[in-house]
Amino acid sequence: MTGPPATGIPPRVALVLGGGGLKGFAHIGVLRALEERGIRPTVIAGTSIGALIAAAYVRGLTIKQMEARALSLRKPDLFRIDHMGMVVKRMLATSLYLEQPLQAIVDSLSPEGTFRDLSISLLVNTVDLERGSQVVWGLPGLQDARVADAVYASCALPGFFPPRVIHGRTCVDGGVMENTPALAASRNVDAVIAVDVGSTSLAAARRVREKGFASIFMRSAQLMMRSLQQMQLATWSGPPLLLVRPAVWKFNWFSFAHTRAMMDAGYAAACEVLDGVGDTLYASGGVFPRRRVEVSVDRARCTGCGMCAVLAPDVMQMDADGKATAVGGTLEWSRADGAFVQECPVQAINVEVIDGDGQRHRTMEFKVLGD
Repeated sequence: MTGPPATGIPPRVALVLGGGGLKGFAHIGVLRALEERGIRPTVIAGTSIGALIAAAYVRGLTIKQMEARALSLRKPDLFRIDHMGMVVKRMLATSLYLEQPLQAIVDSLSPEGTFRDLSISLLVNTVDLERGSQVVWGLPGLQDARVADAVYASCALPGFFPPRVIHGRTCVDGGVMENTPALAASRNVDAVIAVDVGSTSLAAARRVREKGFASIFMRSAQLMMRSLQQMQLATWSGPPLLLVRPAVWKFNWFSFAHTRAMMDAGYAAACEVLDGVGDTLYASGGVFPRRRVEVSVDRARCTGCGMCAVLAPDVMQMDADGKATAVGGTLEWSRADGAFVQECPVQAINVEVIDGDGQRHRTMEFKVLGD
């Protein structure tokens, strides 16, 4: 048999599951869509909750088992404040929450033993705090660690859960440096499917300063992760990358009330992308899917700050009246493009998607939505 298979997915594909708090339940829906189409990754990588779900997949949990576990999870199962540590150690306390609840969840979902014992290649993204370096457990030379230790460290958001020392390295959540470790997973594969649940359109965070230091920290971390993710995609030089972005931006990172909706959002996003992939993943590189779009500016809103022209000089420019204007013509964008649209302080930039029949529809993907 020659030529691309019916799914359009090459035989050697890496699946990368990004971090994003409980928004990562969308990954379970993505796995369901892949399973229905007979797509089995040869490499699976993850950060934070993405690492946890990747580990559960490698352990052999079924989609139904993952769904049941996710739907049964409640806040006390994961978040228990370390009252004693905070009273005794005060500012020297390592975290806000206790280690044991997270560790129990990780132990119940992770394969036993080390990465060397696994039949499927699993990569778990962490950061070595002391050395200031990214450590992806499961890569050559980093396979002798316990899988459960690496997964716990990948889920240990700094300040929220204690770090984990692994082979002398003090490791925390890999999202500190790279939320979706696509490049690390791209070695020796034909294509990458990356699922991004932490860098999609942001909901406006109202009254964030009134919600305490944890909310302020999480909002800052989310912005940092989004910026790093956009930079990685803008400079992507690996094999063809299929980007799946479930519509989960309206959900809180630590909401336990919308688990089914988030799983369904992951399933819907994956089905749309996989069923329309064609033979694009047999290209030499690039980020897919790609769409025809047209960019316009609401001149009444535009203040002339010029940030769009600085960030995207090939697309935006300033006219003689000091207002932003889009360079004429349609553009071909992947979902990794257009990040500058969200940077407009008055949301004066609009994006219309042009479908195959020439019909146009306004997309809210690049807008900052109210919560």
